[in-house]
Amino acid sequence: MSIDPREFRDTVGCFATGITIITTIDGDGGPVGLTANSFTSLSLDPPMVLFCLDRKVASFDAFQTGAHFAVNILADGQTDTSNRFAKSGPEKWTGFEFDCWDTDCPILRGCLANMECSVASIHEGGDHVIVIGEVTRMTHADGETNPLLYYRGRYANLAP
Repeated sequence: MSIDPREFRDTVGCFATGITIITTIDGDGGPVGLTANSFTSLSLDPPMVLFCLDRKVASFDAFQTGAHFAVNILADGQTDTSNRFAKSGPEKWTGFEFDCWDTDCPILRGCLANMECSVASIHEGGDHVIVIGEVTRMTHADGETNPLLYYRGRYANLAP
């Protein structure tokens, strides 16, 4: 039986996810980032996370060859940031302020949580690669901040 890609996307869209902006730096030290909901924790000891990266994205080479990346978990109210980084091209960084920690990967402000990671391994995964990283530094907001969610192809929020 053949699975229709659109039907598969609609089916997995039934699983609500958080939204992240994954960032790194390119070979010239410039910021690179993209919106991703294919992120999850992997291990507590050592602390590890993973995300899945589409081979067709313009920033693929920067992530494929980089030694570090950062995960920025978006908070409720950061829909504009998610939309901004869903687009291709360096202009997404124009006028956008961010911080840098030890590896110079962009750390976005106002997020629910931020993690800086060292790339541990990259694995094949169909039309994507699976990037595994060991968390080297992190921070998170207080318990009063809610996440930005994605469900069935659109943004969602926690019900009050």
